[in-house]
Amino acid sequence: MQLLIPAEDGHEISDGFEFLSFRNLALHPDGIFQAETGDRELAIVVLGGRCSIASNRGTWRGVGRRPNVFSGMPYALYLPVSTVFEITAETQCELALCYSKATESHDAQLVTPNDVEVEIRGGANATRQINKILRPEFAAHRLLIVEVYTPGGNWSSYPPHKHDVHNLPAEADLEELYYYRIDRPEGYAIQKVYTRDKRLDFTLTVRDREMVRISEGYHPVVAAHGYNVYYLNALAGSARSMAASDDPDFEWVRGEWRHTDTRLPMVTIDMEANPVLQHS
Repeated sequence: MQLLIPAEDGHEISDGFEFLSFRNLALHPDGIFQAETGDRELAIVVLGGRCSIASNRGTWRGVGRRPNVFSGMPYALYLPVSTVFEITAETQCELALCYSKATESHDAQLVTPNDVEVEIRGGANATRQINKILRPEFAAHRLLIVEVYTPGGNWSSYPPHKHDVHNLPAEADLEELYYYRIDRPEGYAIQKVYTRDKRLDFTLTVRDREMVRISEGYHPVVAAHGYNVYYLNALAGSARSMAASDDPDFEWVRGEWRHTDTRLPMVTIDMEANPVLQHS
């Protein structure tokens, strides 16, 4: 089973997923990408740069403002099924296209930095920043999107948790992808993917622009000392819920957290210039 996948060549990745697929898209200024969603819903997350998006659901200009993921908060555009769209880069632009199979149709919606809920989660050297882009309350069929910032030396997705059983409200059955960016090119993160019965037991070294596919099992992450790690999570499955269950062997660590890491938040809305946005 291939869990670690290079994701920098612009090819769409869907193997091993029931619902999700992913594409990293880089465009030069005035570059154009045309596509249609078909039987899938789509979240276009602006990783860096600024673009315009025209579609049969509306047109949005000046979308995005951070130069890269370590320089500010995200913009994202949600497009439903049966949408024809065209992306035009206004600057050098990098986008994450996160798709999920869907049968419901919802309104297209732009998500700006002001719409993103920020959570500082965990404690001690398991503190991380969660930017919630498409939350369970968001009007979509299956797609859930967050981005996570983990300072060098810290753990993330910790205590180890899983979401591979439909047992609401305790746990939802969700497949998930982790798309990584590292703030220096030689940096890396370590991610484990395992089940309690050891049927799965992988330890992965993940580098910049690589993706990890999670279909089941616990999946904690640690950032190498000295290197800040970003990952984009897209999830889809049995419910619009982020409910997960901890590995019971590690639940106790929550009670040991007495403080949060002062290096967080790593990105804020105050880092950025005022946006220029138009919608027609």
